[in-house]
Amino acid sequence: MADGSEIEAGEAHYRKMVAAVRAQGAERLGLMSGWAWHDDPRHLLFTLSRYKFVAKMMAGREHVLEVGCSDGFATRLVSQTVKSIVAIDFDPQFINDAIERKSTRWPIDFRVHDIIASPLTETFDGAYALDVMEHIPREQEDHFLGNICASLSDTGSLIVGSPSLASQQYASRLSKEGHVNCKTAEELKTTLLRHFAQVFIFSMNDEVVHTGYTNMAHYYMALCCLPQGATKA
Repeated sequence: MADGSEIEAGEAHYRKMVAAVRAQGAERLGLMSGWAWHDDPRHLLFTLSRYKFVAKMMAGREHVLEVGCSDGFATRLVSQTVKSIVAIDFDPQFINDAIERKSTRWPIDFRVHDIIASPLTETFDGAYALDVMEHIPREQEDHFLGNICASLSDTGSLIVGSPSLASQQYASRLSKEGHVNCKTAEELKTTLLRHFAQVFIFSMNDEVVHTGYTNMAHYYMALCCLPQGATKA
């Protein structure tokens, strides 16, 4: 109807929501999340579930670092539970996309930064890297983790999320091209223990995090505590 009376249809609380979205414009997915929604919608659910786990584990932290944020679409889940968050990626096209879609309601500090090149100048009490470790060549993984530790306080913690080695026989061709460093649970823990005093490995299948048999896990969530050689707070 041209007279605008259609706005009065439906339930009142939905009318307010629709009016607000029309006024500010609908938000859109990012480059990576948009591709997932187009190519495999379930994968977007899995990604959001991983960020939900991080949000719960990092709840209440003052200053958190995300390493390898891609388009930053899911970063808001973590920003809901922490005081401030810096999200970095070495690829400027993803950071530019995240900044273009940035909302004043969720003041995330998106930056172009290569953590392998150098640590951050400020100190964080928490950090996480989801779907990043498997892209780091083995000869660079200690440098990668060392620079994250150098960006953490002495009581800071890190969450690393990575697909399991066993999952790769089911991975898509596109995923396999970038996955150069998938590990077993034991290998992942051994690697992380070179940089943290305590490492706890959780299994993950689809959107469910559990403590089940690691050899049947599609994905691992590693909670790392007490960084070795971290910058003091």
